[in-house]
Amino acid sequence: MQQPHSVYEPFGWHHWPEDFWFSYQFRRGLGETQEGGGAVSEVFQAGSKIIPGDRESWFKEWTHIADRNDRRGDEALGNGHLRTAMNCWLRAANYYREAEFWLDGHDPRRLATYTLCESASAKAFTRFTPAAEVVEIPYENGTTLPAYFIRSANGGDRQPVLISVGGLDSFKDELWFMTGRGAVQRGMSVLLVDGPGQGGALRRHKLPTRYDYEVPIGACIDWLERRSDVDTSRIAVSGSSLGGYYAARAASMEPRLAACISHGAIWDIHARWKVRDDSHGLAGHMTWVFGAKNMAEATEIAKPFTLDGVLEHMKCPYLIIHGGHDVLGVEAVRTVYDYAVKHGVKATLRLTTEEETGAEHCQHDNPTLGQELMLDWLADVFGIDQAALAFTPG
Repeated sequence: MQQPHSVYEPFGWHHWPEDFWFSYQFRRGLGETQEGGGAVSEVFQAGSKIIPGDRESWFKEWTHIADRNDRRGDEALGNGHLRTAMNCWLRAANYYREAEFWLDGHDPRRLATYTLCESASAKAFTRFTPAAEVVEIPYENGTTLPAYFIRSANGGDRQPVLISVGGLDSFKDELWFMTGRGAVQRGMSVLLVDGPGQGGALRRHKLPTRYDYEVPIGACIDWLERRSDVDTSRIAVSGSSLGGYYAARAASMEPRLAACISHGAIWDIHARWKVRDDSHGLAGHMTWVFGAKNMAEATEIAKPFTLDGVLEHMKCPYLIIHGGHDVLGVEAVRTVYDYAVKHGVKATLRLTTEEETGAEHCQHDNPTLGQELMLDWLADVFGIDQAALAFTPG
């Protein structure tokens, strides 16, 4: 039987037309190559060997190119080639993130592979100038939230800060390629953090998600306020995908935030999920993140995950950026924006188009465009004169 050909859709490259979810995750890894999260040829090399729908082949092929880059980075460091080493480690980190994605939440390889991802990130980040910090944000009941604090090389002594969180399936290491790199380029520090239901908070500390995300974000602000190198009057939050809800909820309930970005509009999780069952392509991930046994239970837990009755409390400027051909839907965008404006929120809506690209969910097909739109907006809100910053090539 002749196999269907790969196609370019309004939301970007669709590698396996017969496998929507594998294609979606592949497109995500492919897009992040342009931000240093991979090499185009390596991503296609892995894709050429992956069997659609075969999660073991997915794990094997992404792990293969991750291990290769991690080893090459170590060897480059030993030879004094630090820039090459850092580039290799960053690629390895994002490949390890891809590798562990389809593993069952209770598969021991998930934490082990995630730990390799963190190790590769840390090897690169801690050799930045200034050196990034691998930190644990004090949270609740003696637990912590894993994070990276990365200062800008050209942002001065006391810098504004973007707290960046992921969503249902993104975590702090990927956020460097989605928001972090763009922030430090524009004179801001960035705190890339795994909140409840994400990254190490879920995998290592067993913390499921929670609807009142002002609590973990508040813990991050508490931590930032103890630093002398942070301008505490200019702390913002961004959240990608499900994090679009997390960020908006936090900024509505946490008055210390000076700006908010929903990188993907989310209005009501329960309303989205009540028509889904355990056959959904991400059902296993959803139930794991929400600490549920099945989708029916996850849907019940999701009932308070709504911006209805919440968003009107937001006092800071608010950007909603959303792919105009988001494969997960665009129906929530107008609801969030109209509700915000109706209740006096200083909201800005930006839909990305097929023509300009970046029309995918969270601009996964063109994360550079997403960063430019988000971080230029935030630089304007913070009053950063980008023309006065010192830039180096690359």
